[in-house]
Amino acid sequence: MYCELYEELLKHNEKLSLVGLGYVGMPIAVAFAKKVEVIGFDLNSEKINLYKLGIDPTKEVGDEAIKSTTVGFTDDETELRNAKFHIVAVPTPVNSDHTPDLSPVKGASTILGRNLTKGSIVVFESTVYPGVTEEICVPILERESGLICGVDFKVGYSPERINPGDKIHRLETIKKIVSGMDKETLEIVAKVYELVVEAGVHKAESIKVAEAAKVIENSQRDINIAFMNELSIIFNKMGIDTKAVLAAAGTKWNFLNFYPGLVGGHCIGVDPYYLTYKAEMLGYHSQIILSGRRINDDMGKYVAENCVKNLIAADKTVKNANVAILGFTFKENCPDTRNTKIIDIVNELKEYNINPVIVDPEADSKEAERLYGVQFMDIRKIRDMDAIILAVAHRKFSHLQIADINKLYGSGKKVLLDIKGLLDRKEFETAGYSYWRL
Repeated sequence: MYCELYEELLKHNEKLSLVGLGYVGMPIAVAFAKKVEVIGFDLNSEKINLYKLGIDPTKEVGDEAIKSTTVGFTDDETELRNAKFHIVAVPTPVNSDHTPDLSPVKGASTILGRNLTKGSIVVFESTVYPGVTEEICVPILERESGLICGVDFKVGYSPERINPGDKIHRLETIKKIVSGMDKETLEIVAKVYELVVEAGVHKAESIKVAEAAKVIENSQRDINIAFMNELSIIFNKMGIDTKAVLAAAGTKWNFLNFYPGLVGGHCIGVDPYYLTYKAEMLGYHSQIILSGRRINDDMGKYVAENCVKNLIAADKTVKNANVAILGFTFKENCPDTRNTKIIDIVNELKEYNINPVIVDPEADSKEAERLYGVQFMDIRKIRDMDAIILAVAHRKFSHLQIADINKLYGSGKKVLLDIKGLLDRKEFETAGYSYWRL
């Protein structure tokens, strides 16, 4: 029954479904549609309608790819009954207290479960702590379907590694970790993913190993960035430029290429909490991981505080000062604003009775207003600012010349916080700017 599924997919006798069509799920659906019949399901009817119109709101593959794809986009869950190989790619955020919010993956399992048919294989891609697939998702699938896992259907896990906004490291070019509940499932899952992943697959020895591998990838990156942020804080106190230090240290062959910055998004700023949550359940309190998280979570406040210090040093009144923030997304060249740490800067500035205005030509404005209650301004309308915070290194901002930035200010000394070091420090300091960066 299961061993024939791969061949049946190739013959277009069976279909593959993608549950969750966001920044991760949609590119997967489009890639697989070049090889097999694909059903793309999402609860968001507005998003489905955009896809049907050939519009890519995520900007991950582009409108042309959406227009030409054969994916059957739908918000009708009963369409899932027409597929036998299911991939679940829904977000796994955290709650306000940093505990895992498994409601999206539980909800997806519930929907898929009540539409699951015998002989199906379900593969989860959502980042979770080890054990979630087998201990939480499988019971939901069994309860809703009335089927027995291992007999009527099987499960696997293949963590997503797509990097939103990255046009080089794509689904096709990143080696894919795959796993299955048994050897047969593993082999089928591996063969299916090998259809689209040119870089090949790595067969993990168990589902829990694959879950753990994913959650530590981003935890490792988070810790390294936290170290850079701590160095930045120290070097700023010493009056040393951190970027210059890293350029010098980076000449050694084994120096790791990390930089300070705001760590947001739905992966790096979230995944470590999944791992430490599971560790707490087992009686172990994380030391290194949570220490790094505390540093990174406080960086938005740190930036805002330095904005205030620079305003005071420039003899500007802090109360009712006008500050323009250029960039709001969690990373450059991507419309995603989920878990952006720029909002921490905005909120902290407001605590000082500063008036922040936000510019972001890349961001999903509707999402930003819905999630944070913020509205964007056109940079051409920005005038009379006391300080500018260049917060996100969008390509569109990299073209800004000093003459363009001059227009944004009012009278007095110009305060510029270039968080990512996008601009030429010496040029702006020579022009009389009060220039600061991480």
